[in-house]
Amino acid sequence: MTLHVGAGTFLPVKVEDVSEHRMHAEWGEVRPKAADEINGTRAMGGRIIPVGTTALRLIETAADENGMVRAFEGDTDIFIFPGYRWRVTDALMTNFHLPRSTLFMLVAAFSGLEPMLAAYRHAVTAGPRRREPSAEHRRPAEPHLLWQRLHHRANAEPRQQL
Repeated sequence: MTLHVGAGTFLPVKVEDVSEHRMHAEWGEVRPKAADEINGTRAMGGRIIPVGTTALRLIETAADENGMVRAFEGDTDIFIFPGYRWRVTDALMTNFHLPRSTLFMLVAAFSGLEPMLAAYRHAVTAGPRRREPSAEHRRPAEPHLLWQRLHHRANAEPRQQL
């Protein structure tokens, strides 16, 4: 899968009514083999866990209203914000995102606005983790695993909460 992310993904949302915000179109591709693997995983009862908001946006773009992922090549301007009806994604690996950004709105749509705000308040209060790794073992920010707060994927059976 490939999505050429544009600057619009990172620009702040400047409208009060987020449904009026328009994303810049970005070119992406989901190859047939990737679509088949996602659909096969789902058919066997597996979970779909994109790594990063970019992968998530592309998978959701390529999915039809029944959650079937199709090969896709073209522009997407998908903007996911609270109220979005999930088609494919069960969990998400991602980092923290800036408030009022399209990426924060995506994670708020996924896990709920209040839980995300609480997580951010906790992170600000707790401050950064202190560790002293050697120079050759420095790592980028640690990603976080987010689960859907409410099961609201189109045409799917509820799953047991973990």
